[in-house]
Amino acid sequence: MKLATLRTAGGSTTAALATGAGSYLTLPATDVGALLDQPEWRTVVKEAAASKEQKVIAADEADLAPLLPRAGKVICCGLNYGDHIQEMGRELPEYPTLFAKYADTLAGANDAVEVHGSGRVDWEAELAVVVGSELFHADEDQAREAIAGYTVANDVSMRDWQSRTLQWFQGKAWDGTTPVGPVMLTADEAGQAFEVRGYVNGELVQQGNTSTLVFGPAQLLSYISQFTILRPGDLVLTGTPGGVGMGMTPPRFLQDGDVLTTEIEGIGRLENQFRIHAPVPANA
Repeated sequence: MKLATLRTAGGSTTAALATGAGSYLTLPATDVGALLDQPEWRTVVKEAAASKEQKVIAADEADLAPLLPRAGKVICCGLNYGDHIQEMGRELPEYPTLFAKYADTLAGANDAVEVHGSGRVDWEAELAVVVGSELFHADEDQAREAIAGYTVANDVSMRDWQSRTLQWFQGKAWDGTTPVGPVMLTADEAGQAFEVRGYVNGELVQQGNTSTLVFGPAQLLSYISQFTILRPGDLVLTGTPGGVGMGMTPPRFLQDGDVLTTEIEGIGRLENQFRIHAPVPANA
């Protein structure tokens, strides 16, 4: 099944089930994360689908919110595809390179993304993993069982800020700049690998397959759970394939008005227009 979080007319959000018939069926939860926090969430979805009381919203009328607008933890892995590691001039890591974001960084699948104060805005198409049950000191099998599903994300990065120090945080955690969605594909319907693609104004700039990840989803969740508890509705971004703007010769970055498209076969696509308000040069 595919689950989404929709904005409602009153400004709040609601979880929804994609029906496969060009519509969404609203669910009795404020968002997908709140739904997953119910131990019997699959039963909740089935009962809602069988009920005649739940509202149906046409897909072309649906306002897609960030999939997990209240995620307790958003943890990202950098340098996790061999080709991306090579283009960044690094060696294969022994351990995952991790950094964190906040729920405030997340944006919806079709939201316009506003960037104030950076002139080097880069793209990073990624598969993201949604945690479905509590994990702490878990092995890989336990971590695999705890995966609720998968979604599409783009770890948009402000490279000028990221390169100011050895720590990446300040270039990664800008409010409203990480699109996530449009849906979560439940793990029981997912294949073993995903094809990840990124486009700028329709031009293919990134393409990779998650079968080439250095650290797969279960490995990442198991590793993270050794030092922090993961809970239902937490989100883990698995890294980006080669083709980021900073790795090009010369480097290339998003411009005001550009449309960034991120897609993963079998899950869906994000399409976000960027409104970039770069800093005024000091000598202007």
